[in-house]
Amino acid sequence: MDRARPLPSRRRLLKGAALAAVPYALLPAGRAGAQTGVVDYPSAEWQAASSENRTPAQRPDEYAIDRVIIHVTQQSYGGTLSIFQNPKKRVSAHYLVRSADGHVAQCVRETDVAWHAGNWDYNTRSIGIEHEGWVDRPEYFTDALYRESARLTASICERYGIPKDREHVIGHVEVPGTDHTDPGKHWDWVRYMRLVGQAE
Repeated sequence: MDRARPLPSRRRLLKGAALAAVPYALLPAGRAGAQTGVVDYPSAEWQAASSENRTPAQRPDEYAIDRVIIHVTQQSYGGTLSIFQNPKKRVSAHYLVRSADGHVAQCVRETDVAWHAGNWDYNTRSIGIEHEGWVDRPEYFTDALYRESARLTASICERYGIPKDREHVIGHVEVPGTDHTDPGKHWDWVRYMRLVGQAE
């Protein structure tokens, strides 16, 4: 038998056994991929996009932020995170909202430029919010998704002095030069903007 590696000491074995006996509920909470203190929106979970899919910046000093752009992923929540984390995809958004419960993931810091609009000028001056779902499947636009996304948009507007109106909260389809149609005809803009206006 090869004894090249030393056996663990009795003290190390006892420490390991003591840790194993600690109930899971007493251990510090943590989420895979999450980093505390990184998010710009307190309710968000940090799920970093690849550094190859964004441009480091010092916004709003370097570029003024005056728009929020609403997107629909055409993909599942998990699939979208995987795309953002894949350096070959060359795409990201600042936030992603999950359909089922409105959970918010932050993927790019607001100070940085996310690659979501397909228009460099609009990328530099906006915060991009993706929403899990498909433009032709309105069942993905749940009450929770609308409510939590509207809270996020309202927070962004308040922090950067962006008017809460349709001139400044726009769909991807409204970005000059885009070939995208999201958020699509099933997105209820009247309801959404009402919720943005009512959000605290």
